Amino acid sequence: MKVVWTSEAVKKLEEIEEFISQDNPERASAFIDILLEKGDLIQSFPNMGRVVPELSHPEIRELLVEKYRIVYRRTSLRIEILTIFQGHRLLRINELHL
Repeated sequence: MKVVWTSEAVKKLEEIEEFISQDNPERASAFIDILLEKGDLIQSFPNMGRVVPELSHPEIRELLVEKYRIVYRRTSLRIEILTIFQGHRLLRINELHL
């Protein structure tokens, strides 16, 4: 099963890196690497994340990484990383671009 990062997810990665790099550029780069690795790990373990509580839809799951939520959708052919955002806030449906 292949992992595909949506344009929304890539945009969020860039925003996270820019935000963290204001204080610590090395930490920003290292954290983005962690997020990418966790996203790729989903390929081997597509059920590792929990169902997104706001949606209760079994194919849309999330993986918690430090203070962030990686939201992804399982299909029979691939894993789509839909968005990434800070875990203290609720998911907005319009962020998913389904």
